[in-house]
Amino acid sequence: MPESIQLFKKQEKIYPRRVWGKFRKLKWLAMVVLLGIYYGAPWLRWNRGEQMPNQAILIDLDHTRAYFFGIEIWPQEVYYLTGILILAAVGLFFITSLFGRVWCGYACPQTVWTDLFVWVERLVQGDRNARKKLDESPWNFEKIRKKGLTHLLWLVIGLCTGGAWVFYFNDAPTLLDQIVHFDVPFSVGGWILGLTFSTYLMAGFAREQVCTYMCPYARFQSAMFDPDTLIIAYDVERGEPRGKWKKKDAYLSKAAGKTTYQAASNELLTEAKTDAASQGSTGDCIDCDSCVVVCPMGIDIREGLQMECIACGLCVDACDTVMEKIGLPKGLIRYDTERKTKFTPWRPRTFWYGGIITLVGCFMLYSLLTRSPLELNVIHDRNPLFVKLSDGSVRNGYNITIINKHHDDKTYRLSIEGLENVNIRVQASSDIPADNLPVFADSVGHFRVFLTAEKQSEHRREMTFNVMERDSEITASKDSIFVSDER
Repeated sequence: MPESIQLFKKQEKIYPRRVWGKFRKLKWLAMVVLLGIYYGAPWLRWNRGEQMPNQAILIDLDHTRAYFFGIEIWPQEVYYLTGILILAAVGLFFITSLFGRVWCGYACPQTVWTDLFVWVERLVQGDRNARKKLDESPWNFEKIRKKGLTHLLWLVIGLCTGGAWVFYFNDAPTLLDQIVHFDVPFSVGGWILGLTFSTYLMAGFAREQVCTYMCPYARFQSAMFDPDTLIIAYDVERGEPRGKWKKKDAYLSKAAGKTTYQAASNELLTEAKTDAASQGSTGDCIDCDSCVVVCPMGIDIREGLQMECIACGLCVDACDTVMEKIGLPKGLIRYDTERKTKFTPWRPRTFWYGGIITLVGCFMLYSLLTRSPLELNVIHDRNPLFVKLSDGSVRNGYNITIINKHHDDKTYRLSIEGLENVNIRVQASSDIPADNLPVFADSVGHFRVFLTAEKQSEHRREMTFNVMERDSEITASKDSIFVSDER
């Protein structure tokens, strides 16, 4: 039989080693802050008055509202969602053009939860070598205990993650009480379980595979890079050719008693490098692979910038730690630009990204500051367009909706502009006066309106519906037409 061909390489599990340094500390800080916001935000309260939800951040699907502290978004205001998506996308492009994939390395949910899962795994099973040894060992009580505890903790984190997510769509204290008493609605429970297992699978098993194969961002990130973008870079001129530690003994003996490479005198450095060169090794990289074993993506940054690199900086911490131990200067691996020049944020690319963010942000802010608590929509009847009455007058029918965004019941006055001697008849459940249209708080009022007027000289006459709150000067208008005859 012909030998089978493997089209896909089997996934090799990555065992990132623990490392400590300024970027690892920054990642821990980002994780604590972001998880604190995610898990804590649904519990923030905001007083909106009686009969209104007091959860600061809430997407109320039952009443088709979205609340963000003092901002209330209605379904008709979907353009705010469009603006938020534009700001998020362009903001990501802006940050990427400046600092590379720092979003992926520090703030992406996949990265944050994977870091948390790896920390749990390390806490239970030990660091890199201990985890590898445990996976390679036969199944016994100790392995079952450690693996079982690890996966149990992962599922608990996943459950908390799924539960926190649905809190954003329900009143958090009420839902928590339902969860405690096992009285959760089926739809809510389904979402919690689905998000629990998706978190468990993505952060526990898929991990770097999500970043490499599932996330499209890794594929088009290079389009936002330029020679002045900050990236994780290996200093080839300084590091190559690589050599083992023993090849640098002469070099290091010359620097004995010095705390850093830079602390030695210029004469001492020249002599040390000459000695190292005579032994065939002039690079500072001792080929310890520390930068590789700490990388959560399993790549070797010394091979150059790669699609998989998420710019987390852990390889920088690992290399700096080694350099410090052997008395060489830090920065063999560092954040740097392709040009190897001083980083500058002001470039044409960032200028345009910043301009788009400013423009969209100002438009949304102006719209929020000037938005009216009253909206009016008018739809003219299509069939029939008009009705001729026995006295020669013409009647047109309309469906109007009055949107009351106040948290109090309101009464409105309807008037028509652009038609003379018009008779207005309004129907709801029954005929009601045109100057007394009631709409409940935070609701939409639907009314059937008939306008009767003498036949107009024009076939279609433009006119305007006006509604005004009876107890204030707030008004809303909508243009429409009055049809008099066929053409």
